[in-house]
Amino acid sequence: MEAIFKVKIRKIGTSFGVLIPKQLIANKSIKEGEEVEIAVLKKRKDLIAKAFGIAKGARHFERHSVDRV
Repeated sequence: MEAIFKVKIRKIGTSFGVLIPKQLIANKSIKEGEEVEIAVLKKRKDLIAKAFGIAKGARHFERHSVDRV
């Protein structure tokens, strides 16, 4: 199992938290109380849509010279 996975943020008291999948805990041999590092990557669907929107209507790529086989 990869170390990248999707989870939903949960409210725990006055904080937020995530649950780490059991398979990842076993695979990485993580023990209770052990310190781990977590990277947070937030999807920006609006930026993805905007980036692909720029490519709409673009012409197909045409090579000017054939120097590679």
